[in-house]
Amino acid sequence: MSELLVCYPLFLLTLIHDESEAALMKQAGRVVGGQGIDEPLSETGFKQAAAAGIFLKDVKFTHVFSSDLIRTKQTVHGILEKSKFCKDMTVKYDSRLRERKYGSAEGRPLSELRAMAKAAGQECPAFTPPGGETLDQLKMRGKDFFEFLCQLILKEAGQNEEFSQEAPSSSLESSLAEIFPLGKNCASTFHSDSGTPGLAASVLVVSHGAYMRSLLDYFLTDLKCSFPATLSRSELTSVSPNTGMTVFILNFEKGGKGKPTAQCVCVNLQGHLAGVSKTP
Repeated sequence: MSELLVCYPLFLLTLIHDESEAALMKQAGRVVGGQGIDEPLSETGFKQAAAAGIFLKDVKFTHVFSSDLIRTKQTVHGILEKSKFCKDMTVKYDSRLRERKYGSAEGRPLSELRAMAKAAGQECPAFTPPGGETLDQLKMRGKDFFEFLCQLILKEAGQNEEFSQEAPSSSLESSLAEIFPLGKNCASTFHSDSGTPGLAASVLVVSHGAYMRSLLDYFLTDLKCSFPATLSRSELTSVSPNTGMTVFILNFEKGGKGKPTAQCVCVNLQGHLAGVSKTP
């Protein structure tokens, strides 16, 4: 039985963008998500971004990635402008983080999408409208980004053999333990006396609801990620609320052999929104 004698721990926080003008129209019975209709945040959405930023203000991210759609760009900007450490950090915008493409259904009434699915003998969300993206294609897009991220972290960690003393600092590790319900297993990862290196990286990824649900499925089925025992299957497969935060701790074997081991700390955390009132 092999052991990860030397590993690179990675803190990965995924976050859904805030409420957009498109989301408000969706509440009125329209399907306006996807990629083709790129609406800005609503007034409530900007408040949600600020609340998320205040909640994360003490976290020193080493990398920040975002979908290149306007609602995620505005969300990540709202988060970073509240940060003590990351106000001037360069955000890497990546089209692989875009929402699922719904093709001809984008901007059309939800009732029409359901009728199209029924005519095809299928149900939503498994149904793919003409010109849309299948769930398998969406999952592969998420896998492609995740594997790119893994290789990036491994490469940078390999170039800096002293990363455990330099980046990120122990103060970051302590702040993470204070903010998130890491539990004993994750907490031991963050302490130098546990015999493992400190965090190799702390990564923020801002994307979209259907995309993140697909990424969760990849972590669950492909990476065999461990999730909190209190979570039900329906909670794992539901779409995250606006600025819902999901946290993973990943461990990479030195040399990049095999898949990383993954532990999910929390899914769709949203306590930071308690004081945010919706705009009438």
